[in-house]
Amino acid sequence: MSGLTTAARPLKGGLALLDPASGVLKRLIVLQYTPEKLSRKLAPAATPAGARSEPLRLTGPAVETITLEADLDAADQLEFPDANSASVENGLLPILSALELVLHPSSAQLETNNKLMNLGTLEIVPMESALVLFVWGKNRILPVRITDLGVTEEEFAPSLVPIRAKLSLGMRVLSTGDLQFGHRGSGLFMSHLAQKESLALKLSGTLAQIGLGGPP
Repeated sequence: MSGLTTAARPLKGGLALLDPASGVLKRLIVLQYTPEKLSRKLAPAATPAGARSEPLRLTGPAVETITLEADLDAADQLEFPDANSASVENGLLPILSALELVLHPSSAQLETNNKLMNLGTLEIVPMESALVLFVWGKNRILPVRITDLGVTEEEFAPSLVPIRAKLSLGMRVLSTGDLQFGHRGSGLFMSHLAQKESLALKLSGTLAQIGLGGPP
């Protein structure tokens, strides 16, 4: 034996873009570095405030939002230009473009809709985007909609392509309140919810720990 041990490679978070009908992976966007913080906020989907007759009713899954900040840096690749010619030429533009395109319809979709309008089509169907999955380890694969994307470009190559940047990414988790039950994204949300239920069962405690001798 060589005496060397194989350490597990740290996982990275990212976005997977799927065809919503076939499930075929269209694009994978891997974050270069794992963000140090990830913020989540949940708001219950409840009956309107003041509805005293139904104060404990939930109308659907909670609305969950996720925000994170991530760093991007092409400096490592620029140290070895012969082996990383694409990074030298384009810097961070490929990953920034991939992220920004999540928020745009494709140029082909825009061209098609423009032709339909010129033909006098009365109703133009809104353009469908890819199904975006936020992947944060194997236990969190969530269908999301990108709600906002902020990019701060901090350093540039002589050709003015960005080589260092900070990302601010806001996402809203899509649930059965947003997607039909037969939708691929809805199935992923249900799996995630079932996993939460399973994990919650592992929590244990006693009434004595909170100062109670019996049920309130």
